[in-house]
Amino acid sequence: MTAEPVIDAADSPTCDSSSAVRASLSPSRAADFKTCPLLYRFRSIDRLPERPTVEQARGTLVHAVLERLFDLPAAARTPQSAGDLVAPQWDRLVTEQPELATLFAEGDTEGPAEFLRSAAALLEGYFAVEDPRRLEPAEREALISAVVDDALLIRGYLDRLDVAPDGALRVVDYKTGGAPREAFEARALFQLKFYALVLWRTRGVVPRVLRLLYLRDAEVCDYTPDAEELLRFERTVVALWQAIEQATERQDFRPRPSRLCDWCNHQALCPSFGGTPPPFPATGPGDPLTDARSRPAAPGADE
Repeated sequence: MTAEPVIDAADSPTCDSSSAVRASLSPSRAADFKTCPLLYRFRSIDRLPERPTVEQARGTLVHAVLERLFDLPAAARTPQSAGDLVAPQWDRLVTEQPELATLFAEGDTEGPAEFLRSAAALLEGYFAVEDPRRLEPAEREALISAVVDDALLIRGYLDRLDVAPDGALRVVDYKTGGAPREAFEARALFQLKFYALVLWRTRGVVPRVLRLLYLRDAEVCDYTPDAEELLRFERTVVALWQAIEQATERQDFRPRPSRLCDWCNHQALCPSFGGTPPPFPATGPGDPLTDARSRPAAPGADE
């Protein structure tokens, strides 16, 4: 597939400045509310800090390496070149996000070394399922957005968008975790359908393929959406936002315990674990066009 520029929603008539846009939603925050309304509140309204995990940092690093890999000439996109990018990209990330340096104890040399080796191993999984020398992505780490229901701005960051000579679109998402069970795969496909909806509304083209690349297991999961499905999904997203608005108005975000609680940063504040949430912010969620983070989610944060 060859390169072609992504049309950002800011340049699309669906995102005209005269639109009465009152809120925004990313796939990560939408998934938070679906998973647990209280988690959505903690992240998007209370905006509680979350300590990065080694798994999230590894995902961020692998995404960064794969993004930079395509800066190289096609013939140079080899496993060796990718491996050579690991340490420099980690140094860059630590400089830009100093909190990453706290993942390892001071004086610990083996921990960081093993971390870099594990990232390199995931890159081997990437080369097992794709040959980047044969690809020229249209966009990498691209912010896309569109307005739905005349009021809700939906947006997110694509890992990669490929465009074929005939204009067909393929949305690619890198996953550094193992290939998931059905419930977790549904969450990943929710994210990709979110992107497909934005692309359809801004480009007028339904993506031909939504592709999940599971690097740890070297597996590929392809899904083909259609316009009717995306219409239903759009209604789902709008209904989800209406539920968020009602919960915000009532200041009522209830926990929804599940297996995912094991990975939650906020158990100490959750009633399901004997905790008490902080008082609801007097000023509400703040700017309705600002999501919980300047970027909807760090790459790899949902692995």
